[in-house]
Amino acid sequence: MPRPIQATIHTGALRRNLARLRAAAPGARVWAIVKANAYGHGIERAYEGLRGADGFALLDLAEAERIRALGWRGPVLLLEGVFEPRDLELCSRLNLWHAVHCDEQIDWLAMHKTHQPHRVFLKLNSGMNRLGFAPQRYRAAHARLAALPQVEEISHMTHFSDADGPRGTAAQRAVFDRATSGLPGERSLCNSAATLRGGTDEADTRALHADWVRPGIASYGSAPDFPEHSAAHWGLRPAMTLASRLIGITHMAAGDSIGYGSTFTAEQPMRAGIVACGYADGYPRHAPTGTPVLVDGVRTRTLGRISMDMLAVDLTPVPAAAVGTPVTLWGQGPNGSCLPIDDVAHAAGTVGYELMCALAPRVPVTVEDAEARPSA
Repeated sequence: MPRPIQATIHTGALRRNLARLRAAAPGARVWAIVKANAYGHGIERAYEGLRGADGFALLDLAEAERIRALGWRGPVLLLEGVFEPRDLELCSRLNLWHAVHCDEQIDWLAMHKTHQPHRVFLKLNSGMNRLGFAPQRYRAAHARLAALPQVEEISHMTHFSDADGPRGTAAQRAVFDRATSGLPGERSLCNSAATLRGGTDEADTRALHADWVRPGIASYGSAPDFPEHSAAHWGLRPAMTLASRLIGITHMAAGDSIGYGSTFTAEQPMRAGIVACGYADGYPRHAPTGTPVLVDGVRTRTLGRISMDMLAVDLTPVPAAAVGTPVTLWGQGPNGSCLPIDDVAHAAGTVGYELMCALAPRVPVTVEDAEARPSA
């Protein structure tokens, strides 16, 4: 039989999460963010769950071609724009909208020969200090674009650096509002955290959500402001489960250690289970002893270092566990149980984004369309 590890993508959870995000921003249209191969879920696997969105946003032309090949005829946005002049040819052919964040991209548009003018999203650097025009240069960039026959419509966008924390969005919103004041065009500001957390009141929230919201991680069932809030708090459900089974049982005496480096030593006699999952499957090698895991739906912990192909778990809370017992590394477990990916990521000192995106190619993936259970 094949090695027992398997990932499952829950299409019903994607559909429900999208509905939850749409309800949070009822006056705005919603981009489904499918960059990084749909955050590790797979664009083709996630498509059915996300096709209720108003558009798909992604990073590169290959991803855009995959979305069009699936039959999507609505808006597709390149979040970082084009990377060289010839990319604009495919934008014309596939009718792609694209971000413009630097002078070079405007120069390339000015040289581009097309019969179909482009829809562009002019990006403002409102404080993230990655991509985008500085506030004092934004209106000049807009004027350059507006003068080009290659450009049909200009929308405005920025990206929040602190929507998930106490600094919030107010300072960057003020920069955005000043820079775009009086300019025509739709606006897009909100990531997952800003979409769900909103503004100071109903009117402020509507203004914050503007015309388009761009929720990424929340679509896949992870809380954008964890640990302040859980996925369950926001009504989100896990869209990915990583599961395996026990392939061995180890009986440890007091003083015995387990795994490379002997980083865990038993203080008393105990049973440990060996799970067919390791860092070559995408599980974080740096996850320490104590990282949560479900064995037959019962929450327990990892022990010692994560190996390439195996990890060890404490079977003390699961005395009936045996070879073949199911293990949930994150996501939906047996008997109505659930292990939020955020809990695992937090224990490992990272974020759910990384765990999703790190799922290894060797892990078999199936798609399940049943409605997912809420996160714990």
